[in-house]
Amino acid sequence: MKHILFVCTGNTCRSPMAEALLRQMARRRGIQLDVRSAGVAASRGVPISRHAEAVLRDHDIGDRLTSSPLERESVEWADLILTLTGAHKSHVLRCFPEALGRTHTLKEYVEDDPDVLADLEELDGLLASAELSRALGESVDASVSRRMIELRQRVPIFDISDPFGGSRDDYEATAAEIRAALDRLLDKLERGE
Repeated sequence: MKHILFVCTGNTCRSPMAEALLRQMARRRGIQLDVRSAGVAASRGVPISRHAEAVLRDHDIGDRLTSSPLERESVEWADLILTLTGAHKSHVLRCFPEALGRTHTLKEYVEDDPDVLADLEELDGLLASAELSRALGESVDASVSRRMIELRQRVPIFDISDPFGGSRDDYEATAAEIRAALDRLLDKLERGE
């Protein structure tokens, strides 16, 4: 059984919606998954936002989800870590560099354009190398910095919109964005990728 961890900021909106929706969608397709979520700035035990709970109820999901901070145990447990933004991905990789091959934004993980995927792979490698150089007190080579800028300009934005503090419609729009990516994720998992 594959273990999937969703990561956002406070673990009260996007990542718990992704967790609950994936659990339901996978069950409907007959795919066995173990799914959790956490937040890079989350406190333990905070209920999900009322709009997120309402959106999930509209999808016949009555899970009582509460927030969890991102911790080493969850990272080690996960076969796949799917973040809701690039900033969340960067945070995970800064704190847990050993998770490099298992950590992606949700939207980039389901991307299937080979040119975009090649750019992402190169960018991830350059970012990891730059972080290592900085950690060792070395400066990052100027050509590496220029290449990272070039790649960032070419790679699409893979962030899921943040509804925090917004209206019920904002939460609905975010849930629709998440569901579309989760459909592609399940297709990929069914193909054994």
